[in-house]
Amino acid sequence: MAARMKERFLNEITPALMQKFNYTTVMQVPKIEKIVINMGVGDAVQNSKVLDAAVNDMQLIAGQKPVITKAKKSIAGFKLRENMPIGVKVTLRGDRMYYFLDKLLNVTLPRVRDFRGVSSKSFDGRGNYTLGLKDQLIFPEIEYDKVDKARGMDIVIVTTAKTDEESRELLAQLGMPFTK
Repeated sequence: MAARMKERFLNEITPALMQKFNYTTVMQVPKIEKIVINMGVGDAVQNSKVLDAAVNDMQLIAGQKPVITKAKKSIAGFKLRENMPIGVKVTLRGDRMYYFLDKLLNVTLPRVRDFRGVSSKSFDGRGNYTLGLKDQLIFPEIEYDKVDKARGMDIVIVTTAKTDEESRELLAQLGMPFTK
């Protein structure tokens, strides 16, 4: 399944982008570098068991073990001390990245209720795209009965594109359902 998207990228999308943006070599064509999935677990401050559940969910979703992220600063208002574990993140590259993207675009997003597409304004100015999800239940691997709490997550798609326009075209070609 991962090969399907990678093949499409190499055989169909690369030539189309070269033609559209008048690139001289294949190396100029923007490609997806990595996908970072980040899940903030604020409840971990009071209860460290919550973090284990988040780690398990993330491992099922991404197919690899996540890293636990720690607080950089102490914030008294949130009862937070420096170096306390407050989230999990995972960085996908290579085949796992294509596999995840394929699954995200073709299986996961269509399962969202009242889904009308993703915003085309979530680019950062340097060709990277961020997508926020409200809960982890839309992923097919997550079983409804085993979920203790709905947790949102950010999915950042990092591309080698220089501009948002190039990145938007790349993602649109890959099948990202942007709203009109």
